[in-house]
Amino acid sequence: MSTNDPKRILAVNAQPQALDFTQVQIPAEGEDALALIRSGQFDFVLASCNTFDAIEKNFVQEQASLVLDTIGEGVLVVNQPGTCVWSNKRMQAYPPAAMEQVLQICSRAVEIFSTLSRQYYDDNAAPSKKFSFPVGLDQYFELIASPIIESDKQITQVVAVVWDVTRSKRMEQKINAIDTAGKELAKLESDRIAKLTPSERLNLLRDKIIKTSKELLDFDHFNIRVVDERDKKLDIVIDEGLPPEALEIDLYAQPEGNGISGYVTATGRSYICHDTEKDPRYILGIKHCKSSLTVPLRLHDKIIGVFNVESDTVGAFREDDRQFAEIFGQYIAMALNTLNLLVVERCNTSGQIADSVVQEMATPLNDIVAEAKLLIDEYIGDDNMRTRLKKIIENVESVRIAVRDVAQGTRTVLGTSNLKSNLHDPILAGKHILIADDEVNIRNTIGDILTKHGCHCTICKDGFEAINELARNDFDLILSDIRMPHRNGYEIFASAQRKDKSLPVILMTGFGYDPHHSIVRASQEDLSAVLFKPFKVDQMLDEVCKALTVNPSANNVNH
Repeated sequence: MSTNDPKRILAVNAQPQALDFTQVQIPAEGEDALALIRSGQFDFVLASCNTFDAIEKNFVQEQASLVLDTIGEGVLVVNQPGTCVWSNKRMQAYPPAAMEQVLQICSRAVEIFSTLSRQYYDDNAAPSKKFSFPVGLDQYFELIASPIIESDKQITQVVAVVWDVTRSKRMEQKINAIDTAGKELAKLESDRIAKLTPSERLNLLRDKIIKTSKELLDFDHFNIRVVDERDKKLDIVIDEGLPPEALEIDLYAQPEGNGISGYVTATGRSYICHDTEKDPRYILGIKHCKSSLTVPLRLHDKIIGVFNVESDTVGAFREDDRQFAEIFGQYIAMALNTLNLLVVERCNTSGQIADSVVQEMATPLNDIVAEAKLLIDEYIGDDNMRTRLKKIIENVESVRIAVRDVAQGTRTVLGTSNLKSNLHDPILAGKHILIADDEVNIRNTIGDILTKHGCHCTICKDGFEAINELARNDFDLILSDIRMPHRNGYEIFASAQRKDKSLPVILMTGFGYDPHHSIVRASQEDLSAVLFKPFKVDQMLDEVCKALTVNPSANNVNH
């Protein structure tokens, strides 16, 4: 604007007639002078000193109100009778029950501050007080009350800042649950396990994982897959709430073309699928699935599988769900590995084996401690959360002590050195038995033993060969390992059932958990028996004879 342009002046409680301005506006009665100033229409403001001070004061008050209404916490002033003198919009938005409790707490705070020694007020300052309180059954708040010190050093009011801590409280409760669930999951004490059969051990772990998964994260639909090191296939170990067609999909630990589970296993990165309809990686899961969370099962520097959870709601999973699922996934990996190494038959070297397993567990336990320490740094200022995280670190030590009596079974059949040749058993003589195992020593040894007892044996090195033989020939009994390339034990059992419901099947495993979920699923569908390697010759012969006797119709098969 040039110096010759007409000047515009706003006169507030002043007389502008003596001044040479061409445009003068005098606010009408009740008109907001501060609003007119903000409008930007005027070049100058003419006001008396008193009026200008009042305008400035109103401006400062307006800015202060804007700040107090913009911050994310509730702010209020409360007097000793427990009356709210002033509150910001955030405080007014809190539930009435929250306001009621805040007023009661602040009233007590005024009394507390009033009893403090005057020495606290020498610099017009006094220590604040922090309070925590619940509202109803599922909402939590915290507040800090600070005294307003009058000129005579009296305290009759406090300023309180109030915030909703429901989310952090729930996270604290989840950490609590992770701690408890992790300890319980890894608590496979030798005295308790020694009293259980191998099948009971499998069911114990399965029940623990299902129970703690539901209680920890409130998830009803999930599955755990473990990597088969030979072909990188992701085998189902545990499933809950998923349809059979979803479980029958073959997935491998590869980043592309194998769904989210294959990607997570191959990369070691957790994956939140917010909307299954828009995510190209998602493969069939529960009916009407809308979102999923998949985290790796990490055993120190190795990914042994995945923990996958699904929901029928879009965007059901957040970053904190991922964070807690990863910690729980480490406990699952430890439990699976521990059970995988459990001694099936007690041996004299159990002490040495236990020491080696403890050493093997050291790194994954250290990983949990490291992750908990990182979370402690993230929650600086939240003493409750940091206390729970420190408790996890303390309890890792109890987990270290709890892992005992673990070992890896030998890949052989016990008691073969005393076996005589040309044995005759009327139950076994002439029976046609299919033997499937990818361990050459196991399948050949079993074949030799049964042949010496008069059986006709067909030997298969993997699941594919076994199912092909089942399709071409008739058998009196199937003896199959549950963990083989191409087809697992349950698939062989199901194939036998489809051919003949009365055909007995015995599954074998050298592992402490149930790969592919074979044993648990087949046991519900008339599985004859389970042999846990290393088993003894007599034990195997007893189970074979028992299976043939329980299924007499198998003796009448036409070969």
